Amino acid sequence: MATGSTSANSSLSAAPIISVAGSTSAAAAGGSVINVSALVSALVTATEAPQQSIINSQTQAVTADISALGNLKGALSTFQNALSGLASPGAFNAQSATSSNTSVFTASASHGAVSGSYSVAVTALASAQQLLSKPIVGGSTAAVGTGTLNIALGSTSFNVSIDGTNNTLTGIASAINAAANNPGVSATVLQGTDGAHLVLSSTVTGAANALSVTETDGGNSLAALTYGTGNVGNYTEQSKAADAAFSIAGVPYTSASNTVSSALTGVTLTLTGITATNATATLSVANDTSSVASNINAFVSAYNTLQSALSSLGGFDSTTNTAGAMQGSPILQNIQSQITQALYSTVGSSSYNTLASVGITTSNDGSLSVNSTTLQTALSTNFSAVSNLFSSTKGVATALNSQITTDLGSSGSITSYSQSLVKQENALQKQTNDLATQTSALTDSLTQQYAALNVLLSQLQTTSAALSQSLASLPNSPTAPHAIN
Repeated sequence: MATGSTSANSSLSAAPIISVAGSTSAAAAGGSVINVSALVSALVTATEAPQQSIINSQTQAVTADISALGNLKGALSTFQNALSGLASPGAFNAQSATSSNTSVFTASASHGAVSGSYSVAVTALASAQQLLSKPIVGGSTAAVGTGTLNIALGSTSFNVSIDGTNNTLTGIASAINAAANNPGVSATVLQGTDGAHLVLSSTVTGAANALSVTETDGGNSLAALTYGTGNVGNYTEQSKAADAAFSIAGVPYTSASNTVSSALTGVTLTLTGITATNATATLSVANDTSSVASNINAFVSAYNTLQSALSSLGGFDSTTNTAGAMQGSPILQNIQSQITQALYSTVGSSSYNTLASVGITTSNDGSLSVNSTTLQTALSTNFSAVSNLFSSTKGVATALNSQITTDLGSSGSITSYSQSLVKQENALQKQTNDLATQTSALTDSLTQQYAALNVLLSQLQTTSAALSQSLASLPNSPTAPHAIN
């Protein structure tokens, strides 16, 4: 008995502590213990999974709402951009200027132009001076002389140094063209049967921009290239430095350039030819109906894009049995109601006081279409009424622009809803983080509990084995071996 007891105690004290990391019962002494990792994982998952599923579902819904709201904001912003060409009276101040004879002049107009018709007569075009030197003996590569040429174009001049490296006509022309402070003089060499000629051309028109050339070599070889008042024998003037001369409505005007924007407020003329004697061309300045019509068509196209986006967000696709992301949203419904109210409002008392009256009508699918003929008639007949319809204080474009600005503003319904969604998203993220913390704590707690139980079971298993062994060794024990006679 004593021996058996000692053996049992020895076996109990020697029972190993099962590792918490053990993943199978085979990892424990005695061969029959709890799989702690698997059991804890199953219990934790059963506790955490339902809660995380609810959080995930809510998060997906909020994310979808945020995305849908972003699409709504984008659609409204894009549509609002198209309103800029119609939402203020200034947008209808565009003018067009046309010429009855483009071989005499062309014209363009800015917002400052005033409608009217004017007779224009052009008697002279502005021109730039060009000089052709006398032939130089020896040709373009013959040495001409050294020193400094001072070339003036009107009141601006520059110096060109001529030395042994560039003292030919070709070298002089290259030096003139390469001068850093050249105000607009080009030089080239023209070879003729009579010799080589230096050609000086101004790139600036106007009588005040005449050329002159002086030199510093004391009247030696470079003197053959000089030109100026009282010294015109070295060059032939191929074209004069001259101003343009013309009249508008009989009022004479001169200009150093053929492009004139200072004669008639808001109108730029580009002179291209001279009118015949006692003849005139007609300048017509009028409302730019073409640009306005283009802006109106852009507005209609932008609205149709917006309407399609709103229908997608708030409608129901019967083909896929899918509801729009904002179906039933009071925010979307309110915006659609405001837009509809503005589109079908009556503005003013003229015959052109609704969109339908200027050719903009609604199709069966809710989109808008434009009858170009009706629109052009309205613009030509009563331009100011069309302007009033869109751009007055209560005009269609003005009202839509104002409403969208409010909706998208810092205190608008869209911004408020967006802030609410962000708060919900942050709260759900906090729930996820809190659940992760709780899950970690639960994992640690259950692991400790079942690891301890695992050790206890292992010890009990070992004790049981020791007891069985002791009982088997007792005399007359059913399990003791029988004596052999």
